Amino acid sequence: MQEQTIIIADDHPLFRDALRQAVIGMEGRQSIVEAGDFAAARTAAGAHPDADLMLLDLAMPGVSGFSGLMALRAEFASLPIIIVSASDDATTIRRALELGASGFISKSSGIEDIRRGIQTVLAGDIATPESYRDGQEQDPDVADLIHRLHTLTPQQSRVLTMLAEGLLNKQIAYELGVSEATIKAHVSAILLKLDVDSRTQAVIQLGKINMAMVA
Repeated sequence: MQEQTIIIADDHPLFRDALRQAVIGMEGRQSIVEAGDFAAARTAAGAHPDADLMLLDLAMPGVSGFSGLMALRAEFASLPIIIVSASDDATTIRRALELGASGFISKSSGIEDIRRGIQTVLAGDIATPESYRDGQEQDPDVADLIHRLHTLTPQQSRVLTMLAEGLLNKQIAYELGVSEATIKAHVSAILLKLDVDSRTQAVIQLGKINMAMVA
């Protein structure tokens, strides 16, 4: 059986260890890469382009809420990501899945449940807690916003998450290796697609998605 590469991104060493124990207990051979903050998680994903899975804490130093998931989905489209969070209400789970997560594991889960969730996603299915019942987004404004976010190109999604981090156009241009004029064009397209008038309003809109989270 081919070795599987799994990235564990969580800022709590004890929970990283719990996730590691869940992975180690699976059949086959696993190579585990650990990251303690969002920058390290992004670096790990870039250094392991053939990684089979990332386990991503929703509350990581260096990123706010779902922005991290959106940024990674835009940059590493083929990497399956399971969100791991103490915020396991139905709204948070649903929004994670709508924004591209391949599964959701509650931090209150036992080792066997964590392992089962990981194996489910590695098998190509979606993993959610047994108690989760799918439903429609209760906030029509958020439902519309998520629809609009899906119209962004991967590069536009990356730019939006960088705007949320407070970066200026010239800083984003440097990070992405493009011209400042290209970033300005992306920002204009983002404002149009989100139906807002300024980058500040765009960031505020993005923040609405995180309002359901408590941790």
